[in-house]
Amino acid sequence: MKWGSARTLDRPSEAIDRPLFVAMVALALFGALMSYSATRQLLINAGDNPQYYFKRQLTWAVVGIVVMFLVSRLDFRKFEMVSTPLYIAVVLALAGVLGFGSASLGAQRWYNLGFMQVQPSEFSVIAVILAVSTYCARRPEGLTMYDVRRILTMAAVPIFLILAQPDLGTSILMILTVAVVLIVAGVPPRFMAVLGAAGVASLGVFVGVGFLHPYQVARLTSFVNQNYSGHDQDVLRLLYQVAHSKDAIGAGGFSGAGLFGGLQTTLGYVPESKTDFIFAVVGEQMGLLGTTALIALLSFIAYRMFRVSRESHDALGRYIAMGAFVFFAFSCFQNIGMTLGIMPVTGIPLPLISYGGSSAVVFALAGGAVLSISKRVK
Repeated sequence: MKWGSARTLDRPSEAIDRPLFVAMVALALFGALMSYSATRQLLINAGDNPQYYFKRQLTWAVVGIVVMFLVSRLDFRKFEMVSTPLYIAVVLALAGVLGFGSASLGAQRWYNLGFMQVQPSEFSVIAVILAVSTYCARRPEGLTMYDVRRILTMAAVPIFLILAQPDLGTSILMILTVAVVLIVAGVPPRFMAVLGAAGVASLGVFVGVGFLHPYQVARLTSFVNQNYSGHDQDVLRLLYQVAHSKDAIGAGGFSGAGLFGGLQTTLGYVPESKTDFIFAVVGEQMGLLGTTALIALLSFIAYRMFRVSRESHDALGRYIAMGAFVFFAFSCFQNIGMTLGIMPVTGIPLPLISYGGSSAVVFALAGGAVLSISKRVK
């Protein structure tokens, strides 16, 4: 049984997608500014250097821009050569972090290198995108049922290692990304729908046998019951986070309180304001105007990624660009959605806006790959 076929054509152009590059650079620099605005007053109140997080995030923004530019200069077809070694390295890193990683807030996801912490699960999404895209591109005659089983097995290994950390958000993100790449590669959506239903059933089994931690179950269910009046501390903590996030966004009104302003964010009522809930900072300080402008910029970047995938005549490029598009677009939707209370609180960062070196480099790598592919479309 075979599905779909892939047509390849080398049609290089003179330059990368410059609007996409400029938009990514602007997003990274804006992210550094918002990290500063989210933490400045809190650090002053604590007697610390108010520019501490700003300098670190600006450094990672510059590193990400350089990485994105360098990757964009490569011939994307060389990614096929590194896909297998990168996949193996990521699986080993995910296994190692369970034994040797540093723990925080009940999760063991990071390697502490002293000057920074590296989260291998974030890099695993890029590795799986390259591995799955390479496998599909090597089957120009179409994917068989055997091929689909191999791809799902290949994706399942890092997914289960990530779940064990535990990191439910990245696992869901990886599942969705692989599913969309398979659909683009020719697997019928109805077949993927059956697999999705099987996945939901498996999730129910995991909950029943206790494979998922109670706070993970709370993350999946609390957003649909925001009037919860029980005593489950995990649910109450999540509802507290979301409630203050929505209060901050609502307090911003039309034009916001201005940079470094806003009581919710400057007084620390919004938890994890520089990472998971950075969008709430934008909402309170820049209001509807600022959030609309940010969403427009994110949407523009996602559209350019999708466009590169659609116009690519090379199968490998089409699959990688689509994977990067889903990775970026769903991260935006999930992060903004959880700050508004319409999605579970999963800890997925807002691309290039949330504070963190690993996530900045990972999204820069994804952007650089798409830029490289953009040189070989019409």
